[in-house]
Amino acid sequence: MDEHRHLNRDSLFLMADVCVDGEDGDHRIKVRNLSAGGMMGEGRVRVSRGNVVKVNIRNIGWVEGTVAWVQDDRFGIAFVEEIDPIVARAPVATNAHHEDYTRKHRMLGLPKGSGGALRKI
Repeated sequence: MDEHRHLNRDSLFLMADVCVDGEDGDHRIKVRNLSAGGMMGEGRVRVSRGNVVKVNIRNIGWVEGTVAWVQDDRFGIAFVEEIDPIVARAPVATNAHHEDYTRKHRMLGLPKGSGGALRKI
């Protein structure tokens, strides 16, 4: 069907935002599969074949592409420049110190911002 169909695609479930060129705002979509050269999205965004779009992909940022096909609420986007789909699969970077700090407070039942100090009663 398409000369790029042989490219490796990762099936996954991520949320992303898509902006359609010429429209205000963005739309929340589901990313159903992702490869270096493109993706399949699903959502209630009205796109047509040939629309220029930008997709905000987790850990990667905004990626420009063109809508290659549309079927019901699913559509394919061919990226202008290749991405590394493995980066999108990685967990979102967190601050380990902050995570440990908030976990300690939850375990002790302390309110946020209490600094962990216990007062004498």
